[in-house]
Amino acid sequence: MRKLYAGGWIVTCDDAGSEHASGWLLVEDGAIAEVGAGQEPEAEERLDLGGAVVTPGLVNTHHHLYQTLTRARAQDADLFAWLRELYPVWSGIDAEAEYVAARTGLAELALSGCTTVFDHHYVFPRGCTGLIEAEVQAARELGLRLVASRGSMDLGVSDGGLPPDELVEDVDSVLADTERLMSELHEPGPGARVQIAVAPCSPFSVTKRLMTESAALARRLGLMLHTHLAETAEEEAYCMELYGATPVEYLTDLGWLGEDVWCAHCVHLSGDDIADFAGSNTGVAHCPTSNLRLGAGVAPVSDYLEAGIRVGLGVDGTASNERGDLLYEVKQALLVARGRGGPRAMTARDALRLGTRGGAAVLGRDDIGSLEPGKRADLAVWRTDGLELGGAEDLVAGIVLSAPHRVDRLVVEGEDVVRGGTLVHADEAEIARDQRTQARRFAS
Repeated sequence: MRKLYAGGWIVTCDDAGSEHASGWLLVEDGAIAEVGAGQEPEAEERLDLGGAVVTPGLVNTHHHLYQTLTRARAQDADLFAWLRELYPVWSGIDAEAEYVAARTGLAELALSGCTTVFDHHYVFPRGCTGLIEAEVQAARELGLRLVASRGSMDLGVSDGGLPPDELVEDVDSVLADTERLMSELHEPGPGARVQIAVAPCSPFSVTKRLMTESAALARRLGLMLHTHLAETAEEEAYCMELYGATPVEYLTDLGWLGEDVWCAHCVHLSGDDIADFAGSNTGVAHCPTSNLRLGAGVAPVSDYLEAGIRVGLGVDGTASNERGDLLYEVKQALLVARGRGGPRAMTARDALRLGTRGGAAVLGRDDIGSLEPGKRADLAVWRTDGLELGGAEDLVAGIVLSAPHRVDRLVVEGEDVVRGGTLVHADEAEIARDQRTQARRFAS
């Protein structure tokens, strides 16, 4: 069926930055058929947007869905102290809690205009099964695209790592489970709704062997690779002591850098590091709110973009952010860039592009991230008749600068996931009740 979205400000995020201030978008069979202005094409159904702004669906490149259960903990801690306090709490996770946490996190993201979510799950208590399957179930029920990672930790505190020994795993078991999940869940090609990525947690929680063999497995299976990197100054000192190298030097020595890799945070990259990332086409997931919350610093994203590095945005876990709102990260990315480099360091449209086209590029997806013929019909519709946009002539900039907003309509593969600011496939109040019930299990 052909469905026409008409009478809106269409922000395509294509290569030319095309916008149609009074435009339309035609969707057919889950894909975008045409975009334009003026004479409307024929369609079986016409939806009047009433002047709303339409953007590509936002793409979240780094998250930890299970952390919705443990918000507002370790409120004044840096990263390492925060982790040491929360690792023992997270050791109680099971599939039931994971499902509830994922539904909460994914619902939050959907209501913020996000259509595709990468989740970095690396906590696997011994004897616990079905965690990745639980979050995939939640994503399918809500209607979002999910890139789920089989993360891992095998360097416990007794061997010089940061996580408690009860949360580390055997390398061979990790690799076997990753391959199992890939064979059972991963969808290749355009329009994939569920994909699997390989994601050892971080240099301070994973051995060289697991890092190396994870990369070899990912490349044999054709999967993307991800890890945390250079989040804090303390991490660099830790890597120098443990490996005799900076975090980026360490990844380079392991053969990790490449177009199939993206790293979360990258707050502390040197000029040489930036050149290495750009030369190898390694991507970055920029998580401004989490980095500010933990006092980690602010990534020099304008420098990364100038060097040609792929950059997307991530909410990060809601235990280091407390809000799963990707549009808010678009605004935060704009603000922290200007805080570092002045008012011309980033425009509102630059920031929006990070949250859409940039995120798709980081995840290795060329089928989403922009509103162009042939791309999948993933789009967010933002009302413009609210108080916060009164007086804004440039409604696109207004949406970014006055964020956060609840999306009015969210469409994935041509189907509504949010309509009228309400989830289509789930009850928000029920999700919240279930989340609070599970969260009480993790109360200190």
